[in-house]
Amino acid sequence: MADLLTEPRWTCTDGTFGEDPELVSDMIASIVEGFQGEELGENSVSLTIKHFAGGGPRLDGTDPHHEWGKTNEYPTEGSLYDYHLPPFIAAVEAGTTSIMPYYAMPVNEPSAIQLPDHLWYSEDQQFEEVAFAYNEGMLQGLLRDELGFVGYVNSDTGIISDGDRPWGVEHLTEPERYAKAITAGTNLFSGGTDVEPLLEAIHTGLVEESAIDHSISFLLTEMFELGLFENPYVDPELAQQIADEPDSQALADEAHRKSIVLLRNGRETNTPVLPITDNEVDDMKLYVEVFEKDEEDAAEASEGLATSIALADPSIEIVNSPEEATYALISVMPSLSWRADDTEDDPPSVELKKDADTGIDSERILEIQETVDTNILVVNMTNPWLIDEIEPGADAVLATFNTTPDAIVDVIRGNFNPTGKMPYTVPADMEAVENNASDIPGYAENFDYGYVNAVGDEYALGFGLSYVSGKYMKEGIDRFEEDGEFANHGAASSLQAILDSVEKFEEKDDAEKVIHHLELFDDKLEQQKEKESISDTAYTELKESTTKLIEIWQ
Repeated sequence: MADLLTEPRWTCTDGTFGEDPELVSDMIASIVEGFQGEELGENSVSLTIKHFAGGGPRLDGTDPHHEWGKTNEYPTEGSLYDYHLPPFIAAVEAGTTSIMPYYAMPVNEPSAIQLPDHLWYSEDQQFEEVAFAYNEGMLQGLLRDELGFVGYVNSDTGIISDGDRPWGVEHLTEPERYAKAITAGTNLFSGGTDVEPLLEAIHTGLVEESAIDHSISFLLTEMFELGLFENPYVDPELAQQIADEPDSQALADEAHRKSIVLLRNGRETNTPVLPITDNEVDDMKLYVEVFEKDEEDAAEASEGLATSIALADPSIEIVNSPEEATYALISVMPSLSWRADDTEDDPPSVELKKDADTGIDSERILEIQETVDTNILVVNMTNPWLIDEIEPGADAVLATFNTTPDAIVDVIRGNFNPTGKMPYTVPADMEAVENNASDIPGYAENFDYGYVNAVGDEYALGFGLSYVSGKYMKEGIDRFEEDGEFANHGAASSLQAILDSVEKFEEKDDAEKVIHHLELFDDKLEQQKEKESISDTAYTELKESTTKLIEIWQ
């Protein structure tokens, strides 16, 4: 999905890469290049990038799977080119095989100016108000002629039949719909098995056979390039061997750890709760509870998460009630479905409440926060949820993205210094959600849209804290020495000596001397790298921490 998130209530948000067009473009280009390679071959995976021309502008979060969500509105001038098209441009430049247009149809009211004059549908209408798969101006004019796309257009599932989503062409017969979509530039129709309407369109002259040949040529060419005519089979044992590759799993594990965003660490800036040190864990009694829409599912998930945490770190003692606990890990796992939560006259809601679409028992969360001395709030941010009710009572707050329990344990125990950044802005409250312009990212709103916590941090695009400090770096050196990442004890101790000074001046809040000693530390690090007294792994992490800490104190 190359769609840009511009409406927090959209039920397909968890398929996006967030609200930053530059970041999303980079991700999409990397995906295309990684799966397809420089050119399609027998080892390629051919990709379809969706949903052109961007599914983000969802009025009230409603989805075009439904008739009440069928429009794409662009109330902000230039938003189409500024925000929604860049990821598709990146996909085209990377050579994606196919593009999928969205079910939705662009509408002229209340849209502001988006298209250059030569792409307007008529003198007084910039858009033809039909779904993108039927829209010649958007597919032929914009996608092919303007953006230079040379692959094939693959429709979303079910756009032809009356029971499907033929938005804007409901008045046409099914053969006429095929004809209009093919003329517009759609080459492949997904989800249908009845070919009779297409055959009728051909036999009655609505569609020329040459147009069918043109579309088929795309598919046959792709199959030849992938080697499917020579050998359409794979070696299942080799496939499993590749899937089980330890190096690949290590990269996946690292991605999970890196995705976690530390939003808050302590109720005040100078009272960090995380990481939980080895000394602290000895007295730790952890209560774990997961919050989901279904209470039975939540109970099962709570038991599973507690077990996973105990397996990941046996030094953590798990207890069965908040009253027994010194720490609580509150895992909030909201979800939205376009089928269940996007209903006519009742758009999806991102409120974390029992009586809202998410079904999250916020009152229970507040009870746990009142009962347990130290609580860690972990919110699975598959949407920009409204956390204004449950965030203030937390001692530390983490944002996760379907992250593994092992990765969460690594972060809260300090085995990994959090580096994640928010891929979007979290709205301040329901008023902010209702007043947002549905076609622009949260960071571009012209009012105070983002949530700001008690210490003054806005949970905006790109925000994320870390544990970096002189103390944390010293603990990292201890860990690296235990793992044999230094050539000798002297190499580790010389670095520790400098960090002793860093830690001393951090306590005195003397920025100039902290920076000075970090620069000395950086010089020593380079010397050890040159002498091969430190491993690449230890050098890289300590170098990144040094750079980050200097930036913080500057």
